[in-house]
Amino acid sequence: MTLLALSESTITLLVIAGIAAVVLMWGIGIYNQLVTLSQRFKNGFAQIDVQLKRRYDLIPNIVETAKGAMAHERETLEAVISARNRAASAASTAAANPGDAAAIGSLGAAESALTFSHWPRPIPISRPTKTCSPSRKNSPAPKTRWPLPGRHSTTP
Repeated sequence: MTLLALSESTITLLVIAGIAAVVLMWGIGIYNQLVTLSQRFKNGFAQIDVQLKRRYDLIPNIVETAKGAMAHERETLEAVISARNRAASAASTAAANPGDAAAIGSLGAAESALTFSHWPRPIPISRPTKTCSPSRKNSPAPKTRWPLPGRHSTTP
């Protein structure tokens, strides 16, 4: 049987079968694409859940950090209030006895304690160096600066 010997009905059946095969392949492609998009959708929401769980797990750490900072602030405030009260008491004692050298000395000591009691620690102003970099091997130590009283800026 050759191609010329096929009847018209056989050729029609082959064309319909070919069109059906193309439509079937197209349908399978669409189905696979829909499954892929569905998996991406589920994966996206799973990633969001993972990030939210991470964030929720970090909340207790943030709370503990805030508690520590509050305790530090409370201690600092109590120290400043105590120094201020000592300075006020020494000032009233020195005002009552201006000729008493001990009263004037205690006033000076109380005032200096009040002045320097709120100074922060030195702030490093350089970035950490890489230990494996050969060009940074002999670099100097990081610089620190002492903020002046009344200034709270950390910019150099």
